[in-house]
Amino acid sequence: MSLIVQKYGGSSVSDAASIKRVAQRIVDNKRAGYDVVVVVSAMGDSTDELLDLASEDTPRPPVRELDMLLTSGERISMSLLAMALAGLGAEARSFTGSQAGMITDDEHGSAKIVSVTPGRIREALDDGAIAIVAGFQGVSENTLDITTLGRGGSDLTAVALAAGLDADVCEIYSDVDGVFTADPRIAPSARRVPRISSEEMLDMAAHGAKILHLRCVEYARRHKVPLHVRSSFSGREGTWVADPEIDLTVKPGIIPEEDKAEGENMEQPIISGIAHERGEAKITVVGVPDVPGKAAEIFKVVAAAGANIDMIVQNISVEATGLTDISFTLPMAQGADTIQALNDAAERIGFDRAIYDDKVGKLSLIGAGMRTNPGISADLFTALYDAGINIEMISTSEIRISVITRADDLDGGVRVVHHAFGLDASGGEAVVYAGTGR
Repeated sequence: MSLIVQKYGGSSVSDAASIKRVAQRIVDNKRAGYDVVVVVSAMGDSTDELLDLASEDTPRPPVRELDMLLTSGERISMSLLAMALAGLGAEARSFTGSQAGMITDDEHGSAKIVSVTPGRIREALDDGAIAIVAGFQGVSENTLDITTLGRGGSDLTAVALAAGLDADVCEIYSDVDGVFTADPRIAPSARRVPRISSEEMLDMAAHGAKILHLRCVEYARRHKVPLHVRSSFSGREGTWVADPEIDLTVKPGIIPEEDKAEGENMEQPIISGIAHERGEAKITVVGVPDVPGKAAEIFKVVAAAGANIDMIVQNISVEATGLTDISFTLPMAQGADTIQALNDAAERIGFDRAIYDDKVGKLSLIGAGMRTNPGISADLFTALYDAGINIEMISTSEIRISVITRADDLDGGVRVVHHAFGLDASGGEAVVYAGTGR
């Protein structure tokens, strides 16, 4: 019997009616002859509401207790879904992350999975039951404290269980019909991508696409778990995230015949999609002596402040002064601590000052076809120039070009680039059923 692991996001279980709709979909799969394991997120925006509640108590809640609080949202979802399934005549058993065997390290708030021992899940399946697991959480192997995997961690829970149970597929359900060529909320003409490689999906997730959690894609790639991204609000096919060596056609009854044909003998598209990111800031270190070792000193300070650097650009030094400027981007949440650390170190290192700018956005063009198609950069820069959008920084890889623009230009930039590369759908607009994209 084929095994499916399904994950339902917060928009899919936001209220009683949504939970009943999800329960019916699960029962339909069970009656079709599949074993089913379900991972659920917290209902709607309840995780954010719990965070707000914690911040009213104290600006810095203890991380152990915060994890205990936040994991309650998923436990509510799993219990209500189990009850809904019982109401449809199906046997269902709910499990917390620790009961499901999600063993992690000790890092509260962003724990890493150490091992997966889903013995109780397997027992439930062997007894003919549907297993429901609270996502986003696990238990520390050392302290036995409850831990959380970070925002979006329910995706990771689902993939880890799929790998641990040797499932045929891991289905990720949200309120959009799969992976699109751009965020449908910004580019309504975006079209669905039927199949995308894990390499391309990793780049999209890393550069702003919120449809899949980055660590989830990494885990699926490492363990060769096919991901199927779908909407719980429709019966549309969605997107397969799997590398070419993973033959989806050997999974009878899971991948439709029409998508088998579509996935064969098709040349890789040049561009798979456009991702964007609003949560970045730019710091420019002004008046840096252009001598060996100064960049190293600056980035040691940045590293000590806990910042994760994305792009770095160093200008050509001014011959008359021997000084240069170094700009880099980092997550906005890390900006305040980093700019303070740099200003504190200015005199010691010998630069003039550090300037902080959080009114920037990042646009990334992603596609494996870039490797064999020249002229992609020229087409991108021309499209932005024609729209009057200035580029402040550029970063590239084999399959990606990223640019920093003004934040106010980001949405327009996504739309003009999307159109310039012929990514607009010919029939109808993409739908975001619950308005969240999750």
